[in-house]
Amino acid sequence: MAHSAQRRWYLPVFAVASLVLLPLSVLLLSWQSIDLQIWSHLWDTQLPRLLGNTLTLVLGVGTGVTLLGVSLAWLTSLCEFPGRRWLDWALMLPFAIPAYVLAFVFVGLLDFAGPVQTLLREWFGSGLRLPRVRSTGGVILVLVLVFYPYVYLLARSAFLAQGKGLMEAARVLGQSPWQAFWRVALPMARPAIGAGVALALMETLADFGAVAVFNFDTFTTAIYKTWYGFFSLSSAAQLASLLLLAVMLVLYGERRARGAVRTGNERPRGQALYQLRGIKALAASAWCLLVFACAFVIPLLQLLAWFWQRGRFDLDERYTGLILHSLYLGVMAALITVGVALLLAFARRLAPTRAIRSGVSLANLGYALPGSVLAVSIMLAFSYLDRVLVMRLLGGAGKPLLLGSLAALLLAYLVRFIAVAYGPLENSLARIRPALPEAARSLGVSGPLLFCKVYLPLLLPGVLSGALLVFVDVLKEMPATLLMRPFGWDTLAVRIFEMTSEGEWARASLPALMLVLVGLLPVIGLIRRSAYRIG
Repeated sequence: MAHSAQRRWYLPVFAVASLVLLPLSVLLLSWQSIDLQIWSHLWDTQLPRLLGNTLTLVLGVGTGVTLLGVSLAWLTSLCEFPGRRWLDWALMLPFAIPAYVLAFVFVGLLDFAGPVQTLLREWFGSGLRLPRVRSTGGVILVLVLVFYPYVYLLARSAFLAQGKGLMEAARVLGQSPWQAFWRVALPMARPAIGAGVALALMETLADFGAVAVFNFDTFTTAIYKTWYGFFSLSSAAQLASLLLLAVMLVLYGERRARGAVRTGNERPRGQALYQLRGIKALAASAWCLLVFACAFVIPLLQLLAWFWQRGRFDLDERYTGLILHSLYLGVMAALITVGVALLLAFARRLAPTRAIRSGVSLANLGYALPGSVLAVSIMLAFSYLDRVLVMRLLGGAGKPLLLGSLAALLLAYLVRFIAVAYGPLENSLARIRPALPEAARSLGVSGPLLFCKVYLPLLLPGVLSGALLVFVDVLKEMPATLLMRPFGWDTLAVRIFEMTSEGEWARASLPALMLVLVGLLPVIGLIRRSAYRIG
């Protein structure tokens, strides 16, 4: 039974949780009226292809990120080979590149008129042609290179945490490194690998920019076309609910696959277990270098080349507005989201009742909602509220008050990224021993003064980490921004979409470079917090 001091946390926690329930309830209510003409057209022309494309994408990306992430994690965490020490952290850098940026770089490089095929035709004759980059395999390759760090980071941490004793015991029992990997290391790392694959698949299902660059139709592109092509918000919401169902199935599958496997509690290893020599060492270095070059070095160099050729001339007054809009949205969303996440973290710490824990868990589910799903559901809800408000306050005359406003866009960011800010804050708060605030209260310090003098200085690293992560995620978020931005509020991500839609790869390099450079900041912080190193 909660006492009065705990009950005061119920209202704010349940209010935040209701924001996550808003998209879910709106999507369910959208099925009350079905436009049979639009759905008949979708079924005849697009829906079977959308289902097939989405399923192919999920299977291809899931397989690719698993193979890439696990193999790289195994090599950098358990083996010693030339370049391993710097590749260990360098392989995380592709986190900083948005999927749609890598997509247009690959298309610009490898398309028929691109520099690679042009050079090959000059060298080997005009009859030489590479496979089409705008293909199913092309989009899968790009998404694998962008999302493999989710699996790599979690699998690497799991392999390191297994300790030295288990692997040495396997070797004493006559297991080869390959057998020890399959029978000992991999089963114990399965929960972490499953979580990484689930994150990669959720991002794949939510992706809009990369598939749009490749002209590869999925549910996210269909939502956009239904909204802006058929002008049917309800049909877009119904498509979004199907996409959300796919995301929930991914989450359920990850939980089921995790099973009852528990991670070991041994001390992390202090050095690599397997010293690779000769051809094996060269093959390990070549594999890691190839992935790093394709996922980070080559795209960055190509963006710099395009920027010098054409992009630098676009830096005019209009571009200043794009930068200011992006920064404003990022800063405002970071402040609001960190503030709300801080409230949730304190509620769970000071009032750990079952209801509070459930409310906090529900509030953190927003990250599983794709940006396009959030955009459609929030706009549908605000459209209804606008009709009510305009009818009552303005007598039916006047423009919408909420639809297409900054408030709607910031609400979508808040719901989507609460979990991003909550993680670092919860970890920082857990490190503060209860004895510290209790000692402060015994000295007469309480209320806001206790927060400012005791909690805030200790929470500052978590606050800064959460704010920086949300800031960069907002800068890179394309579907929600594209669908919900107020009139005239174009951002860097929107500018990239406009330029890539017209095939202007060089002009898209300037906003893309800015997003990549800003995205490097939290990635470097993530690398530094990735505490221990081998050897």
